[in-house]
Amino acid sequence: MTGAQGRLVKAARRARGKAVAPFSKFKVGAALETARGKVYLGCNIENASYGLTLCAERVAIFKAVSEGERRFKRIAVMADTGRLTAPCGACRQIIWEFCGNCEVIMANLKGKTFEELKGMLPPTTDRQKIQDLIAAVNGAAGGNDRIASFRSALGKLGTTAVTMLKAAL
Repeated sequence: MTGAQGRLVKAARRARGKAVAPFSKFKVGAALETARGKVYLGCNIENASYGLTLCAERVAIFKAVSEGERRFKRIAVMADTGRLTAPCGACRQIIWEFCGNCEVIMANLKGKTFEELKGMLPPTTDRQKIQDLIAAVNGAAGGNDRIASFRSALGKLGTTAVTMLKAAL
């Protein structure tokens, strides 16, 4: 692990200390490094509904994006588990959309780390693909042709993209 990676893991550990996890007791911290070297911290914040709970990775990314950041090097995720905790599917989608194929470092409190140098994220759907799909559907003739075009395009997308597309329409 490089010095920069080690510092990011330590920052994720500090962020974990601020987690709000009264229901699961599962605290997670994240530290996101920008292309310029600035670090944004995030921790998981639970809600009684669970569905409104935010993961540490998304909190860090949304903080950075809300401050105008758009380019990122790596993100570190810290949890207290024997087996390292990878970002959930929702976080992977957000990481892909906002950070691209960045480096993801997973760590635990015992000092175990795993540097997944890019490629961890499964194929996801980015905004450009969704915009292209909407343009294709809107440009279709109408009636049955438009429905057939829409169904064909949906078959090429993942669940997250379909949800985003429905929101866009």
